[in-house]
Amino acid sequence: MIVNTANIILVIWTGFFILDFMAKWLLDILNINTILKNKNAVPENFTDSIDEGTYRRSVNYSLRKAHFGLFSGLQHRLIMVLILVFHAVGILDAILAKWALPAYWHGLLFLIIASWVLGLLGLPASLYAKFVIEEEFGFNTSSFRTYVKDAVLGMIVGTVLLMALLGGLYAAMAISGGYWWLTAWGFVSAFQFVLTILYPMIIAPLFNKFEALPEGELKDRLDALAERCRFAVKGIFVMDGSRRSRHSNAYFTGFGQFRRIVIFDTLIESLSIDELEAVLAHEIGHWKHGHIRKQLIIGTALNLILFALAGWALNWPPLFQAFGFAVPSLHGFLALTVFFSMPIVSFFSPVANSLSRKHEYQADGFASEQTGSPNAMMQALLTLSRDNLSNLTPHPAYSFWHYSHPALSERLKALRQQN
Repeated sequence: MIVNTANIILVIWTGFFILDFMAKWLLDILNINTILKNKNAVPENFTDSIDEGTYRRSVNYSLRKAHFGLFSGLQHRLIMVLILVFHAVGILDAILAKWALPAYWHGLLFLIIASWVLGLLGLPASLYAKFVIEEEFGFNTSSFRTYVKDAVLGMIVGTVLLMALLGGLYAAMAISGGYWWLTAWGFVSAFQFVLTILYPMIIAPLFNKFEALPEGELKDRLDALAERCRFAVKGIFVMDGSRRSRHSNAYFTGFGQFRRIVIFDTLIESLSIDELEAVLAHEIGHWKHGHIRKQLIIGTALNLILFALAGWALNWPPLFQAFGFAVPSLHGFLALTVFFSMPIVSFFSPVANSLSRKHEYQADGFASEQTGSPNAMMQALLTLSRDNLSNLTPHPAYSFWHYSHPALSERLKALRQQN
């Protein structure tokens, strides 16, 4: 009976796996065909802002990424199939079980080894994307040495965080009995909150340099904007994003008195003061409309559901046997969640992305209000799109499924309506 149940679970998962593959493959093909259909001329609504040479480069860049995405997506799915066919996770778990380690160390070693192996398998695709495609279009500024340093440092930081997280989860199991999952949920929620505060102060500086924005007109304008919006901030910092890429960004991070604004140096180089003020107003708009708080609440609620499932799943061996584990375990459930849940979870991504796009429209509107006109925000979006060679003609179904931000034409249309 257990074997049959495990087989049924695997068949259901395989069905989602095939559906996810077919849906994403179809969307990729539709998107590529749309780019090709519009490749010969700058779209009518961009003729005044983007020249033909830049548009051709954006088309070539979008196609290169899209074609490579087809290949890398197929590679990723092939790896997942091979892991299942050869019972790779079960073999690793069985080998570690022979060492008779305490549950914590068994689980930690399993998750570390599995993560590192999957990272190594994905390394060729990552290297090609960065040092071939990004290099070809002039975006990559990172050396191979920096890339390796980031990868090693990322593994070390990830391991330390995993040790702390897993330790808390096993402690919850030890002290809370049958309702351990509720204690574990509380611990993870607190862990994520503390990490949000510590990340900009301790972790991020391990990878990049952050310097306070120097005195001058830009700082005066941004300080005045923050004060006008009653946005308490610890400071405005410039990050040396140009050390690794010519792509640009800006964001704020942290909570309360630990909140800080971060602007990439590449963004300062490419935008005017008016445009930078609009971009920052957009970021503050996310806070003003409560988007960060809403995302935190949704994430916390989803974590509660996840840990409730964990409390139930650890008493259901067929779920684990379907993916090659001999017996249920906490690290096995985490592996299922991280490594095997994507074919199912991906069908919820359009919902999450639709909410995110709604938030972006609201933040754009807030930026327009604070700067007195949508013009600065519109020009900033056009400049960023031009500099980053963004796809100006994504297929509507593709952008609906994949885009967390509205397509540029849609954002500009919404901003124009505010005039």
